[in-house]
Amino acid sequence: MIQELQLRVSPRTAASMSEIVRYLDKNNDIPAQSIQGVRILKRSIDARQRNVVVNLKVRVYIDEPMTDDYLVPPIEYKPVDGKRQAIVVGMGPGGLFAALRLIELGIKPVVLERGKDVMNRRIDASRIQREGVVDPDSNYCFGEGGAGAYSDGKLYTRSKKRGSVERILGIFVQHGAREDILIDAHPHIGSDKLPAVIKAMRETILRCGGEVHFQTRVTRLVVEDGKVTGVETATNEQFMGPVILATGHSARDVYQMLYDSDIAIEAKGIAVGVRLEHPQRIIDQIQYHSVLGRGEYLPAAEYNFVTQVDHRGVYSFCMCPGGFVVPAVSEPGGLVVNGMSPSNRGSHWANSGMVVEIHPEDLPDHFKKHGELSMMRFQEDMEQRAFAEAGNTLIAGAQRMKDFVDGKHSRNIPPSSYLPGVQNSRLDLWMPRFVANRLRKGFAVFGKNAQGFLTNDAIVIGVETRTSSPLRIPRDSAQLHHIIIQGLYPCGEGAGYAGGIVSSAIDGERCAEALAGTF
Repeated sequence: MIQELQLRVSPRTAASMSEIVRYLDKNNDIPAQSIQGVRILKRSIDARQRNVVVNLKVRVYIDEPMTDDYLVPPIEYKPVDGKRQAIVVGMGPGGLFAALRLIELGIKPVVLERGKDVMNRRIDASRIQREGVVDPDSNYCFGEGGAGAYSDGKLYTRSKKRGSVERILGIFVQHGAREDILIDAHPHIGSDKLPAVIKAMRETILRCGGEVHFQTRVTRLVVEDGKVTGVETATNEQFMGPVILATGHSARDVYQMLYDSDIAIEAKGIAVGVRLEHPQRIIDQIQYHSVLGRGEYLPAAEYNFVTQVDHRGVYSFCMCPGGFVVPAVSEPGGLVVNGMSPSNRGSHWANSGMVVEIHPEDLPDHFKKHGELSMMRFQEDMEQRAFAEAGNTLIAGAQRMKDFVDGKHSRNIPPSSYLPGVQNSRLDLWMPRFVANRLRKGFAVFGKNAQGFLTNDAIVIGVETRTSSPLRIPRDSAQLHHIIIQGLYPCGEGAGYAGGIVSSAIDGERCAEALAGTF
């Protein structure tokens, strides 16, 4: 017999299969000697009360052997050699999942990636950290795997109406990710594990007859009779076929190319602010209601804060427990930070973006003159200002959190996970006033809601600007091709239709399906 049960157990019980069996024996009248196996189907932590509990959904095999059934069945990818081809520009989650879905649909994907393969990207990311040298085609934003590959690999999403989250997670597992991502309420692969998974996805594409071209930067769309029929690269090579454009939210040269080619784009709202970094022990103490922190059986604690200040949202973004702050620059002359966590979330720090919602109409007039590119120019200006304030280095400006709120100079700055280093800076003065003022008020609200959160043991590091694309490439809501030009499928975060790894992957699959419907 097989039973599926919902359990609420202590963290210690949830951490051990033998303890779970003992719990079932004692509390559910299932004799331990009858239990042949237990499979955890879902797991989440409930820390709303002082006594933290773990919610488990389990499948219990009683007096019958535990089977090797898959939580999500694997997908069979068949050869596409000699099939009609489509061009996929960009190899982040949108492009990767678009390519894999094209293979499922019997179409050969030709993937063009401006950066390097995911393993060689690591060398360039390290050079940014240690030497301040930025390769504009290979960095934390560009290269195989996209911005998520070396910026955490969090898989939690609220975008569950556009496609199957479970299917996306299953494909990750099929390519080497831990099965835990199918179980945990907030799944996470980790920046140390995700590259191997991405490499396995590429190998599937190649094994099935698809093509992957690295260090191949697209500079022009080939348009014939009002329809996109291919692309041209920086080396004047052309690749022909309908195009899925999945270049990520930092491909400013692509946005400029679309603008210069009179291809319809539109400015959209973004969110900008700082990276906020606490010692992880403080977050553990707050979230788990204990001066002892998380103890032996709980993971590094997360948080999520949101409020409204002067009619705009102020919220935490991309929270990285047990993580690191990294320089997410994609071009020389700017400074922008992001966060990541390894799979074990084992560092001494917790960080998150703390950002303010900005609409195009909020910008000063000298940005509005740039029209559709106004938000992008505003992003660039913040990053260039941060770079200048840092003495034209990547040693980021930082200020103690409470000093930032109180408008005070910090006497010194505590140690940080940010490897290039931090230096004392009055972020409250040089950041745009309408951003800094809302952040200060938002921090005050969060400090009231979570005692101990607003503290000078935490620092703000500037600036965080790459939360989403600064523009949208409009597309038909049903057919997903560009609203004016057929043959072009704007995709994922870079096109303004996703906000993370999973939602980008779902959008990549949807674009592949829409494209396949025209063949």
